[in-house]
Order: sequence, then C-alpha cells, then structure tokens
Amino acid sequence: MRVSVVGTGYVGLVSGVCLAHVGHDVVCVDLDADKVDAINAGSSPIHEDGLAELLGGVVGDRFRATTDLAGAIAATEVTILAVGTPFGEDRIDLGQIVAAAEQIGAALADLDRYHVVVVKSTVVPGTTEEVVGPALAAASGKRIGQDVGLAMNPEFLREGVAVEDFLEPDRIVLGGVDERTLEVLSELYSVFESTPILHVDPRTAEMIKYTSNALLATLISFSNEVGNLCAELGTDVTEVLEGVHLDRRLSPIVDGQRVSPGILVYLGAGCGFGGSCFPKDVKALVAHGEAADVPMPILRSVIDVNEAQPEVLLDRLRRHLEPDGARIAVLGAAFKPGTDDIRESPTLKIVPRLREAGAHVVVHDPIALPNVRAALGEDGIDYEADLEVALKGADAALLVTAWPEYAALPELLHGSDVLVVDGRRMLSPADLGRYDGVGYPG
Repeated sequence: MRVSVVGTGYVGLVSGVCLAHVGHDVVCVDLDADKVDAINAGSSPIHEDGLAELLGGVVGDRFRATTDLAGAIAATEVTILAVGTPFGEDRIDLGQIVAAAEQIGAALADLDRYHVVVVKSTVVPGTTEEVVGPALAAASGKRIGQDVGLAMNPEFLREGVAVEDFLEPDRIVLGGVDERTLEVLSELYSVFESTPILHVDPRTAEMIKYTSNALLATLISFSNEVGNLCAELGTDVTEVLEGVHLDRRLSPIVDGQRVSPGILVYLGAGCGFGGSCFPKDVKALVAHGEAADVPMPILRSVIDVNEAQPEVLLDRLRRHLEPDGARIAVLGAAFKPGTDDIRESPTLKIVPRLREAGAHVVVHDPIALPNVRAALGEDGIDYEADLEVALKGADAALLVTAWPEYAALPELLHGSDVLVVDGRRMLSPADLGRYDGVGYPG
C-alpha cells in the first residue's frame, strides 16, 4: 500500500520505516527541511536500536521524507497522523493534532478517491471522532465514514526497542469509524499474520492505549511505595518483590518450567518513571476523568509517588554524606537505557537539587549527554562520556539509569570508598564497599 506519515518523531519515523521494511511504499512528512534532508540521506534524527540499519535499507526505494504534505497525501491511500500531544497545565494539548488534521483535510479537498486517515498519536478518548473528524470534514468538505475513512490505531512502542515492538507486535488495535476503514487497515497490517488484531471503535482504541500505560505506571509507583516502606522496616524490597514475582499468577509454571513475563520488570523499585508517555498519559487520563466528573484517586497517587521518588534517592545519599562541597557522579541522563530521550528523566530533578545543596556534579551517560547538557547547562556541572573519568575523585555515585555499562561499577570501584546509591537496584550490595539504594535496609 501507499502510506504517508505526518510526523517524524519516535512514533512516526519508526512506524514509517518499519512499514516500508515490510513492503509498503511510505513517505514521511515533516516541516523541518534539515531533518527531512538528513532522513533522505539515510541518517536517523533519533537514537533507536536497529532504526538506522532499517532506514538505510529502504530509503530511496520504498521510503522517503518530504516537507510537501499535500503532495504526500495525493500520492497515498492512507495517512498516519503521528504528531506530538504534550500535556499542558491541566489537559492534553491537541494543538498539533488539530493543525495537522486541518492541513490533511485541505489536501484531501481535491482528492477524488477514498482515503483513510489514521490517528496514531496518543489522544484521550473521544478525540478521533470529536476533534480530528470534524477538523478533517470542515477542511476537506468531505463526509467522514463515506468519502474519508477515519481510525485510531494506537502504538505500543517502547523506546529503545521500538523497532522490535513494531515488527513483532503483541497486538494490533484498529479503531475504525466504519467497516471500509477497518478493511483498509487490515490490509495494511496483513503481513502480521500471527498477531491478534482487535477491531473496535475509535474511543475504545484510545482507552486501550491509556489504560495500558496507566497500568504499567501504577505497577512502578506501587513498587516504589512498597520499597520506601521496606527500607524503613529493615527489609530489602528486591527480596520482597522476588517473593511476589514467584506467585504463579504472575510467573506461571508451564511444562514444569517457570515463565517470567516481561511485565514483572515494572514490579521493581527504583527512582521513578519518565519518558514521553507514562507521566503525560497518566496525567491526561486523570484530567480527562475529572472533566467527566469521575475522580481518579489511584492514578493521581501514581503521579504523586513518582514525582516524589527522585527525592528518595537524595535522602539515601544524605544518610551517608552531605552534598555540600561533595563531588557527586550522576550515572544516567536518559529516562531509560537504549535511548537518548531525557524527557521527564529523574536526572532532571536530581541534578538541580544537588547543585542547590552545594554539590559539584558530573553527569555520565553513554549517548544522552548532548541532550542533558542542553537542558541543564554548565553551571557547576561537568559532562563526561568516559565512565572511569566520571568516577574519578567522586565522593558518591548516584545510579539513575539502568544502563548495562554500570554493571562494571564493582570492578571500577574495587578497593575505593566511593558511596554508590543505586536508584535502579541493578547492583549487588555485596559487590561494593559502600552501598545504599531505593528500598534497601542499609
């Protein structure tokens, strides 16, 4: 099929490149001419494992980028809408969605054939039919569900493994306004023969996405709240949660073998979740519920726990030394390993608090240093790409992102008295001379 994708962020670019990889002809649209030129030259503007290789294999053949939205839509059968939906002061900001829908509608006005518009951006329930649809109809003069197909097709891509998630999906949710729309999207995804495909209405598809993210965020905040209690009671949260994980309803025994589902990763204590999805989506769902006169106390507490969790890591540090005058290595700037995305990263809260307390800070991250330097500036902060150099002369190291490189800390710090405060509980206390961490009884 011929597909246009509006937006070249994590969702848009990964979706476009992967659709081209499985055989579709794809054109991605972006207003940034420099970004478009870089993509057409085979250079990915985002760090995502496997994306650069896939892009190099399809660009100039089944894939290209352009700034010409109208031309892209005129040449395709399906348009995927994948622009940003940030959370504003009290609700999701639909400005980019509305603007893109109006531009797509204007491009559809002179098109004399059926065209399907697919919302892939994460939007609150009702947005596709009540906001995007009317904007398309007004700008195009066409009837939604007759002249123009409309659907919500949420993404379930984890940053760092987004390519793998797209090419090996666990489910595909298609929320179409009519059967013809669903038929077109079923053809688009027909290559994924063994994947469950759920046909629903757009509002249900939107709710599935939010509910999925809210559940995972809730597991994280639950684990962190339990971990904070464990530390005060003198028990280790890693041992407590290991016992919970062994419940066969969480990790079933199949053919005599224990199965450890991926969801158990979210049942682990740490210094909080970040990124472009969980914080924004939970806040948006809370606001949307309250706007409908349905209070969301559980999800509101999920956000409250998460926003307080970076301070817990600093409290563990202060049990051993005062930050004033100390050299503190902050290990990890990305919100998770495998990405250079620092949005809502705990590091963005931890470093300023350390500076306020008088500490000199050195930040290490394998790939996200340019982004965190731009966000935090240079005042009293060093940025170091070499882990050994970052640790040199440090009084303490705060492990914030679970990069696999940090598994080398016991070897690098052998024989030293550097305090390690483990915000991801990825290290063994027995392997380090001075250790503390979230949910640790030390």
